[in-house]
Amino acid sequence: MRLNVNRLLHTPDASQEVRFEMDLSQLDFGGAAPIIRPVTVEGRLRNQAGVLLCQLEMHTTLHCVCDRCMEEFDAPKSVSYSCVLAEEKQEEDSDEIILLEHDEVDLAELARDAFILDMDTKTLCSEDCKGLCPGCGVNLNREPCRCKKQVDPRLAKLASLLQEKE
Repeated sequence: MRLNVNRLLHTPDASQEVRFEMDLSQLDFGGAAPIIRPVTVEGRLRNQAGVLLCQLEMHTTLHCVCDRCMEEFDAPKSVSYSCVLAEEKQEEDSDEIILLEHDEVDLAELARDAFILDMDTKTLCSEDCKGLCPGCGVNLNREPCRCKKQVDPRLAKLASLLQEKE
């Protein structure tokens, strides 16, 4: 979505609301395409004291696989992004300043890049997910481990004493 911001740049306190959807369902993240619904982008461009501020909020639903227990689940995903839009950069080091091309900005490209950069590298079905047992492979969120507990070799003599008393 390309937007001409010439009017906003030259009108003090002017603002413009934006709303659009992006289809990112084909994006591959680690061999999967987790974005199952269009990403809704809502935002506002505002001329504040001669500086053009861009604020975007993105929302969608992701279809994920838990990295601990391997269960599939759907999770909401929200991303906030803000930047300054300028005709020229005063400092070369600032990543928060986006240069305009002929008084235009591609909001879809900004939103897409911000959304991709905010994607999690690890996903969990819940913060207290217990994962899979490394021995028997059972999902510890659903049932207890079936492995026979191994005795630490340093404590084997003590374990044998306990078994003799039984």
